[in-house]
Amino acid sequence: MAASSPGAEDVQRAPALSVRGLSKHFGTITALDDVTLEVPRGEVLGLLGPNGAGKTTLIRILLGLTPPSAGSASVFALPAGVPEVRGRVGYMPQDLAVYTDLTVEENIELFGRLFGISGPRLRRRTSEVLELVRLTERRRTVVMELSGGMRRRVSFASALVADPDLLLLDEPTVGVDPELRSEFWEYFHQLTETGKTVVLTTHYLEEANRADRVVFLHAGVVLAVGAPSEIKARTGTVNLEDAFLSMVHSRPAGGG
Repeated sequence: MAASSPGAEDVQRAPALSVRGLSKHFGTITALDDVTLEVPRGEVLGLLGPNGAGKTTLIRILLGLTPPSAGSASVFALPAGVPEVRGRVGYMPQDLAVYTDLTVEENIELFGRLFGISGPRLRRRTSEVLELVRLTERRRTVVMELSGGMRRRVSFASALVADPDLLLLDEPTVGVDPELRSEFWEYFHQLTETGKTVVLTTHYLEEANRADRVVFLHAGVVLAVGAPSEIKARTGTVNLEDAFLSMVHSRPAGGG
C-alpha cells in the first residue's frame, strides 16, 4: 500500500528542493511559467535574471509564503512551507527584515529564539555569526544607526543564527563591499561542505561564477540550468552576462 507521506528514509535521501511544473499568475501577469528544477543537498545554486524574472516569487513559494497557481514545490521531500521544514530553512529577504530600534545583538538573538534556540547555544551562535559578518564590535549598536550595508549584514546573520539546513537568500551581497562579499561566498561553500544547501539570487552575474550551478530565469521561464562553465561553453561566450543575453536574443518571439 502506498504511503500517504514520505518516510524517514525518503526524507533523508530527498533533494533539498524539488519543483515540478511550477507556475504563478498574478492576474494577467505570469511570474513563473512551468518551472521544473531539482536542487541536491550540498550545493550553492544561483538564481539569475533581471528584475521581474520570477526569482523572488520562486523563493516565496519555496517558503510557503505564496501559493503556486499550478505545479508543486517540496523542501526535503515535504510540501514547501509546512511546519516540519520551517525550522530547517533560513531566509534573508531582499528588503530589510530586522528591527531598527533593536541592537544588532538583540536582533540576532530574537531570531534565534524564534527558532527555539536559547541559553549557551544561542550566545555561542550569536557570537559566531557576528564574527562572520564582522559586526562583533557593533553588537550593541542600534540598527537604525548603521549604514545600509551593515544592516544587510545583520539580516544575513539573523538568517544564519539557527544553523539551517537550507538557506534562501534574496540578493544577500547587495551593498556589501567586495572583500566581505568574497568572504560570504567562501562561507557559502563551507556550509555546503557540511551538507547544507544555499540558494541565492544576485544581480552581480560575475560573482555567480562561484556558484556550483546557476539557473537563468527570464519572464518566469527557465532559460538554462547548469554550471557556469557549462553555460558559457554552450553559448560560446566568455562571461555570464553575455551568456544570458545570447539566450534571451535566441528565444523565439513571444517566449517558448
